[in-house]
Amino acid sequence: MFSDRRKQEIKNYLDNVHGKVYIGCDSVVSRRYNKERKRVEYFARYAVVLIVHIDNRHGCKIFSYTEVEPVYDQSLRSPKLRLMNEVYKSVECFDAMSDILSGREVEIHIDVNPSPEHASNSIVKQAVGYVKGVTSLNPVIKPDAWAGSATADCVARGKIA
Repeated sequence: MFSDRRKQEIKNYLDNVHGKVYIGCDSVVSRRYNKERKRVEYFARYAVVLIVHIDNRHGCKIFSYTEVEPVYDQSLRSPKLRLMNEVYKSVECFDAMSDILSGREVEIHIDVNPSPEHASNSIVKQAVGYVKGVTSLNPVIKPDAWAGSATADCVARGKIA
């Protein structure tokens, strides 16, 4: 989660800038051997982004943080738990920043695809229901969820600091 100092920095920034706020999360899986080098362990690097669209027309400012956690999915081809963790982290960010974001238009972008050929389609209803139930916001899903699928992906891969 954003540190208190970073939260204050975001608050100071939002006090001087108007515009819509977008929140999203994405993750990248990596593997490494355990200490005994006997088996491979998988880890996910989660990147949560809070994007401020400056005056809704002058570009944006990206605030982000990353966390590394073990992957507990039974199959990497069906990453249901990891994808729901992305949704949980986006909602957690919204909740933690709610006092700062009050009175602003906010969108939560979740990185799930409703198309049947994608693994994430199996959790679309669950993810959307969770976001609506906890935040009362209608989440944006792919292909329109650019904050979660594009921006957060770049942060998770280390392309944007």
